[in-house]
Amino acid sequence: MESYNGIYQGTKPRVENKSSNFLVQGSILAAASILVRIIGVVYRIPLTYLIGDEGMGYYGYAFNIYNIALILSSYSLPLAVSKLVASRDAKKQYKNSYLVFLCALGFAIATGTAFSLLLYFGADFFAVIISKQPAVAIPLRVLAPTILVFAIMGVLRGFFQGKKTMLPTSISQVIEQLVNAVVSIAAAYFLVKNHSASDKMAAYGAAGGTLGTLIGAIASLIFLAFIFSLYKPIVDKQLRKDKGALQETVPDILKVFGFTVLPVILSQTVYNISSLIDGSVFSYVLAGKGLVDTQRSALWGIYSNKYNILVNVPISIASAMAVAIVPSIVASREEGSHLLVKEKINDSIKFNMLIAIPSAFGIGALASPILKLIFGDGSELPARMLTLGSIAIIFYALSTLTNAVLQGINKMHLPVIHSVIALAVHIIVLYVLLEVFNMGAYALVVSNVVFALIVSILNWISVARLLNYKQEIKKTFLIPAGCSVFMAGVAYLVYWLVYNAIHSNAISTLLAIIIAMIVYAVLLLLFKDVTETELIKMPMGRTLARIAVKFHLL
Repeated sequence: MESYNGIYQGTKPRVENKSSNFLVQGSILAAASILVRIIGVVYRIPLTYLIGDEGMGYYGYAFNIYNIALILSSYSLPLAVSKLVASRDAKKQYKNSYLVFLCALGFAIATGTAFSLLLYFGADFFAVIISKQPAVAIPLRVLAPTILVFAIMGVLRGFFQGKKTMLPTSISQVIEQLVNAVVSIAAAYFLVKNHSASDKMAAYGAAGGTLGTLIGAIASLIFLAFIFSLYKPIVDKQLRKDKGALQETVPDILKVFGFTVLPVILSQTVYNISSLIDGSVFSYVLAGKGLVDTQRSALWGIYSNKYNILVNVPISIASAMAVAIVPSIVASREEGSHLLVKEKINDSIKFNMLIAIPSAFGIGALASPILKLIFGDGSELPARMLTLGSIAIIFYALSTLTNAVLQGINKMHLPVIHSVIALAVHIIVLYVLLEVFNMGAYALVVSNVVFALIVSILNWISVARLLNYKQEIKKTFLIPAGCSVFMAGVAYLVYWLVYNAIHSNAISTLLAIIIAMIVYAVLLLLFKDVTETELIKMPMGRTLARIAVKFHLL
């Protein structure tokens, strides 16, 4: 109470901007990411209604192939550009920083064009060889040009992130998803209607969904280009104030860029190729057991567009924090502030666990009600998959963040090695569960958890060893877990009582979630898990601290 009053009586807060600004910036991006995920979940409701689980299966298979091409060509660009721009800006080398941007833009156009053409003309080959689903070629061709658009967009996002502002990326993501949602639904409706007599109607419907992705990316790129044009005078002013004694050349930048991009590409490829391999193994094994294309596609549609979508909503917070922490760690290391690096890692991991742990327990407890609310699906299979696999939220949040830490301290090769090890174990587990134990779609969920768990453990060991870093355990993991177990019980009890009283799944689910969030927040404060200093570092922290003091929770 004493320290709190000191802050509001005019004394200088103990929280330094350098150690907390990245949390605010990361939270801005996290808020946008959550909104984007919510829009993604919402628009998939009518999309699933229009094209069915079979169409959503084709949609998921197409995105698996597209994602690999995207990773190989340009997915690493935002991280690489932000890291290199932040490093040079910290040393006031603004000319070198801008040269990084120009070289990255040229790289993006070249690789984006090449992979777009490869995916477009090779759609039939990839659809048959990788997914064993010829109809996937239809939505895949529509997706192909998106790679070029995303490549250019990624460079612009990385440039702004390197300048330590997440606002342009955040707004552009929301614009991208809103346009995507509207176009996807409209295009799917017209394509399904026009091809209603075709046996590939579901595939054409999926193509409508992928068209939304392309148009959404174009809208986002236009916005970012406009913001860059407004920001250009500031860039020109920085260039005039450049203090860098060493001016890098284009070959210098391309060399450094290559050494930065390649490990990230490999890491992200291995990290994301698991979904592509899952689809292939799942399709081949179940085909051998007699399941036809439509049955396999429907099961994959449930996994990729119900389970994965819901699990990825809270994980997006960790992804956003990872984007924010990389340039922040780079800048602190350039300034020699090694203690500040450790503080940022500690703050970001604890902040993420405070959200990821209750999300996992809450989604697990309310799996069936949430699925009924969002997808109108009351069947047992997706609910059990979600309950079984919700623990992956914690491991993916931790692995995503620790990946970023290792990349920020120039140990870019370690996430690659760790992901390869995890992928090898993951494939073996998946195959055994499918072939030997006949677990069907549940095998996808279990192997998904195993992959994230192994990456988390290996990353954790490396961060501790390289930085002599020791994460506080009790307040980061144990207390949030205990509070989350109690919270999940309260959420389920509230849902059961309200539903039996009014028989409304929507009201019961929303009320259970709201009460659960309040219970969890109160428990954290009662057990002194979040201090006043930590609370102030968070977005709207001062307001939250005032409320907590008013209710005698601080």
